[in-house]
Amino acid sequence: MRLSRQFTVFGSAIFFVVIISLYLMLDHLQLDHTKNPSSGMDRSQNGQLSVLQDKIDHLERLLAENNEIITNIRDSIIKITDSVKDGRRAVDSGNFSQGPAEMLPSPPLVIPIDPEDCQFSTRPYSKSADGVQMLDVYDLLAFDNPDGGVWKQGFEITYDEHEWDKEPLQVFVVPHSHNDPGWLKTFDDYYRDQTQHILNNMVVKLHEDVRRKIIWSEISYFSKWWDNIDDQKRGRCEKSALIESGQLEIATGGWVMPDEANSHYFALIDQLLEGHQWLERHLGVKPKTGWAVDPFGHSPTQAYLLKQAGFSNMLIQRVHYSVKKHFASHKTLEFFWRQNWDHDASTDILCHMMPFYSYDVPHTCGPDPKTCCQFDFKRLPGGRVSCPWRVPPQAITDHNVQDRARMLLDQYRKKSKLFRSKVVLAPLGDDFRYTEALEWDQQYQNYQKLFDYMNSHPELHVKAQFGTISDYFEALRKATGDGVGSLTLPTVSGDFFTYADRDDHYWSGYFTSRPFYKRLDRILESHLRAAEILYSLALANMRKVGKSNDFPAVESYKLLTGARRNLALFQHHDAITGTAKDWVVVDYGTRLFHSILNLKRVIVSSAHWLSLKDKQMFNHDPSNLFLQMDDVQPAQDALPRKTVLKIGPNPRSLVIYNSGDQARSSMVTVYTNTPHVRVLNAYGQVVRTQVSAVWEDTTRVSKDAYQLSFVAQVPTLGLGVYQLCERAEVQTEPARYLVLQQGNDLSIKGGESFQVATSQGQTEPIILENNHLQLTISPITGLLEKLKLKEDGVERQMKVEFVWYGTTSRKDKSGAYLFLPDGDAKPYTSSKPPVIRVNRGSVFSEVTTSLTHITHTVRLYHINGLEGQSAEICNSVDIRGEFNREIAMRIKSDLNSKDRFFTDLNGFQIQPRRTMSKLPLQANFYPMTSMAYLQDPSLRLSLLTAQSLGVSSLHSGHLEVILDRRLNQDDNRGLGQGVLDNKVTANAFRLLLEKRSFAEEPQGEGNTPNSFPSLVGHMSYMHLNHPLIPMATGLDTAEVPLTPYAPLESSLPCDVHLVNLRTIQSKDEGGGPSEEAALILHRKGFDCSFSSRNTGLLCSTTCGKIAVDKLFGELTVRRLTPASLSLLHSPESDQSLHQITIKPMEISTHRLQLS
Repeated sequence: MRLSRQFTVFGSAIFFVVIISLYLMLDHLQLDHTKNPSSGMDRSQNGQLSVLQDKIDHLERLLAENNEIITNIRDSIIKITDSVKDGRRAVDSGNFSQGPAEMLPSPPLVIPIDPEDCQFSTRPYSKSADGVQMLDVYDLLAFDNPDGGVWKQGFEITYDEHEWDKEPLQVFVVPHSHNDPGWLKTFDDYYRDQTQHILNNMVVKLHEDVRRKIIWSEISYFSKWWDNIDDQKRGRCEKSALIESGQLEIATGGWVMPDEANSHYFALIDQLLEGHQWLERHLGVKPKTGWAVDPFGHSPTQAYLLKQAGFSNMLIQRVHYSVKKHFASHKTLEFFWRQNWDHDASTDILCHMMPFYSYDVPHTCGPDPKTCCQFDFKRLPGGRVSCPWRVPPQAITDHNVQDRARMLLDQYRKKSKLFRSKVVLAPLGDDFRYTEALEWDQQYQNYQKLFDYMNSHPELHVKAQFGTISDYFEALRKATGDGVGSLTLPTVSGDFFTYADRDDHYWSGYFTSRPFYKRLDRILESHLRAAEILYSLALANMRKVGKSNDFPAVESYKLLTGARRNLALFQHHDAITGTAKDWVVVDYGTRLFHSILNLKRVIVSSAHWLSLKDKQMFNHDPSNLFLQMDDVQPAQDALPRKTVLKIGPNPRSLVIYNSGDQARSSMVTVYTNTPHVRVLNAYGQVVRTQVSAVWEDTTRVSKDAYQLSFVAQVPTLGLGVYQLCERAEVQTEPARYLVLQQGNDLSIKGGESFQVATSQGQTEPIILENNHLQLTISPITGLLEKLKLKEDGVERQMKVEFVWYGTTSRKDKSGAYLFLPDGDAKPYTSSKPPVIRVNRGSVFSEVTTSLTHITHTVRLYHINGLEGQSAEICNSVDIRGEFNREIAMRIKSDLNSKDRFFTDLNGFQIQPRRTMSKLPLQANFYPMTSMAYLQDPSLRLSLLTAQSLGVSSLHSGHLEVILDRRLNQDDNRGLGQGVLDNKVTANAFRLLLEKRSFAEEPQGEGNTPNSFPSLVGHMSYMHLNHPLIPMATGLDTAEVPLTPYAPLESSLPCDVHLVNLRTIQSKDEGGGPSEEAALILHRKGFDCSFSSRNTGLLCSTTCGKIAVDKLFGELTVRRLTPASLSLLHSPESDQSLHQITIKPMEISTHRLQLS
């Protein structure tokens, strides 16, 4: 009877779909004459035929889609019928919890998008009258480098001595000490040898004179010092002492001063939150000014994050010398930094760009480093540091103070001529300065004598003093009327990449350096986000049921805190950049590695609790966890390996976690000890499964392990439950193999369980295809050559190749920071013909090509929906035997992209780029954190990445990414070594080709700064970087009833991303979890002109409105209050909200209490 009802329902569904489809066809075929009655008279007969042909083509596509829908429904009926028959027999013996829950509902054919949500990406760009767009600046600049005199990269500066008669010059000398959390030494070694002494001296020396001031930035060091000092020192630093008096300012206050090229915005937020939460807990401090003197180029994403955290001001330093010169000549070094998409100035933040070469003392007092170096009193004769210009400083005495003060004032005056106000900033510091008490005395005492002289001579019209960075900005705002008064400051939009500090020395090498650890960073990010969310939900669930048994809440929170801090530490601009000493890289890698292991414990403990039907049965055994991850990474410098699950006749449960924003149908792969496995979902239905071989090398198949792949359906942020048991099953199908190598008759060992064919002379192309795509792969090279979208049936060139870059023969060569190639790339050739292995199966098909230095795999998923719309590319790269070489993957398409391409910034926004012939090759490479794409009026080709790398488009239709670098020498930027610690490195990508719904001149043509990924692009990136996480019950675990877990009533809106659900630390002693969590959401901008058909997604867009009290399923929202990004600021009204409204591109943060 039940089966009959199912057939009735599905039959009705088929009838309904057919009727609706026929209605749509008729509607499309009608020629609408009412809008323009005279149009028929004016059109030629050819025009009418053309229109009719278009309608017929459209009708054919609709008919094809209709047939596909009916086929899918028919297949579903057959599958459910088979499952009902088989499932009744199988379900009785399992340990599943039986209940009324259903499978994921069927997704709509097209994502429901509110028309209002499409307006954001199509708004015309209009630059304000005083606006500066960095795309325009790059067009204007000649990028020449004439000798500017004492200011080598600038120009001569002159002034009239009476300029300050009416308004005196204000000078703020800002002492600072830049402490790298790892570079030439490890974090701990730097702390032991230098940083602790700097901070200890600070407490003593600032108390000696209330006029003395200093700023500090890195909370990773400050917190370590705080934990190790006595109560007396703490008392001197706390709010009532140095900080309250304004002598010590915490600038930025992040865990580190992060890199802004390779870091993903999740990690940038993580390190800022960790620093700010520490400050709030221990010092009650709320930073308001950003300080970034050493990152190698600057991103507007960081400016946006600081603005969202409640900052008013920020400072940057490392910007291309030609850009600095241009800004200085136009007096735009101080500006309001505005996001490209911002039309209402809501993202503006006041920014100061330092004008000269470096942040050290010789390059901060004025344009002449020879003069400024004489006022770095650490370099007094007899010390360990001297001035390279061979004119040493002089201690200030009554006899020389007049001459020395006027010499220094001359530099201050010249520097002020580059700005619009009469307020001058002069930083006083360098790396790890003020380590010794002597330097504190040398700098502060000598400068105070100079200030006293200047300030006591009114004819000089100057007031000079020590200050903090916020002191400077307060004076600047007062002098300019907040930048909008009599001295209007300009607005600037865009980014400051790629950085060059001199000549053609572009810092584009670090976009790729140490790619193994860039990938490890992204894996840790994914695990941390997954653990944060699942742990927060587990705590809320415990509060709901009123019991926690022995759940390790405090222990897990400590593991989370450690992982947050290790990820934050790695965002340092000498860590994720790959620009530290070898042993320092090992220290970073070890921290990342241990954090991943710890996060796995948090995930499995939380999943254990949430998947239990009966919470009373929860038992935490740290030495024998109920659930176990299915992969093991043996060491910090090794790739992870799958563990082999032992499957027997008794069912073994697999709990699968989806940390994504939408309910998901994606492939899960585990290794088993037998190919004879039956997979059941939580409702007893047999799941179609593919068994593939585990290849030990190119021609040998493992006899002990088998790769089991199936499509799992898991709710948003939820858990799916599946069972594996040893049993012959018709829906578990072995993959079929073809292995070929030109000119060689291969012998395959151990492939008895599979159908394996070999070939040594195949000339026909290898074809991989699914419902969306067809790939054509060369049987000679094993590499992709053509791609066809089934949507339009047009085959397009899509050629993948590998190339080598060498390094220049000049004195300066490529190193960890710099990319200095010896010309265009040379084609990669393998030392022997590649072994090409074709795997064809019911869940996925792939071609794996084994070259000398690369194992390259391209894969298609046979999944209707998002997973099937892109090709997955994986490379395993090993260049450990090479000398001064860099390897790149190049994709050559026939898109007419001209000289334009697009790269993301920090995974947060897209920045249009232009390949410029006036720049050297290395200058046209940019950071790619999440994606890069090309486009023409009808197509877009996106390369989505699972790790940060350098990318460029050197020719129309081409996209290339540097995969690894091996360099035998230092590039003279302080590291003192090459890059020779290469690992076997895995990287992963997805290649997505999308057709515009209608041909148009795409955004980003000309100098329009706005461009946005499609929804499919956004979602595909999420699936690549946040895969489903399978966890198996232990082999000796007693059978315990498990149940799927769905915390949300539905998926989040398609354009809303849950950045994090991060449990906040309790204010109680012990530092365990509180009942509050930070709910951080990002509403993504997206381009509506690309299709959103057949995505399989169960979401819609909602104009940024989220009804939070209806969002969570069984959990209740007790309280929801808005907050700044790092939780330091909240609105005066503390009223709890029931709905969140987010503007496009906005990151919105709330304090959330669930129960």
